[in-house]
Amino acid sequence: MSMGRGLDSFFKDAKEVKDILETKDQETNQVSLKEIFPNKNQPRKVFDQEELEGLAASIKEHGVLQPLILRKTQDGYQIIAGERRYRAAKLAGLDKVPVLVKDISDQQADAISLIENLQREDLNPIEEAQALKAMMETHKLTQQDLADLIGKNRSSIANLLRLLNLEKEVQGYLAQGDLTFSHGKLLLKIKDPKKQVAKARDIIKKGQTILETEENLDNKKPKSQEEKDIFIRDVEEQLTRCLGTKVRLKTQGRVKKIQIDYYNNDDLERIMEQMMGEGHEGL
Repeated sequence: MSMGRGLDSFFKDAKEVKDILETKDQETNQVSLKEIFPNKNQPRKVFDQEELEGLAASIKEHGVLQPLILRKTQDGYQIIAGERRYRAAKLAGLDKVPVLVKDISDQQADAISLIENLQREDLNPIEEAQALKAMMETHKLTQQDLADLIGKNRSSIANLLRLLNLEKEVQGYLAQGDLTFSHGKLLLKIKDPKKQVAKARDIIKKGQTILETEENLDNKKPKSQEEKDIFIRDVEEQLTRCLGTKVRLKTQGRVKKIQIDYYNNDDLERIMEQMMGEGHEGL
């Protein structure tokens, strides 16, 4: 698989990946764990220790039910798919694991790892953003290409990629689950690196919700739900759900306003599509 051939070739590669990952009815071999090593380009960097221990306990009782997929290199066997099983098998004290060895290139190995992980639902936001960025750079894809490929809208792709502009310490908090994706989007408003990190630490320390964080960033005191008219609250909640972004109804004297938050042009385009339909002329 050569690099930079565009979306059509990538769809072809994705089909090849599906065939490679299909392990049913294929003959497996046993390979020593000492000869196996992870792919350094694996998008998933954080492995939950409690989940690994649970899988290790299952492996002790039932063995490794699904073989690892490897490729032979000069250094041994590189993992193409199954690093979580590899780690759990080591915890379980196994010497060998069942494997399928595939003859593929470096580029194919990286593509398989990317596609397999993007199909999972347990990547943290930073891992997913890094995987998307790598996929775009390797295969010369646009954000819209990616959106079509993995079934996300373009604004979701853009918002994920923007998380990589956060300070490294803040990215670490998202990767560890101390902050959510929505917290990360809000923290992007803080351009000063030291203030951004300080605010992230403060959010974690105080256990702030998204609403509390947003109110605080706007230099407003958090309002209790009782302070708002129940009808206004209901309308705000309905509009927020409909548009997929924060909506507020405000009163300034006799003037009534609807405030709709957006974070970039892609996000604005998505909101316009929601309000005006896909046939609108766009920005």
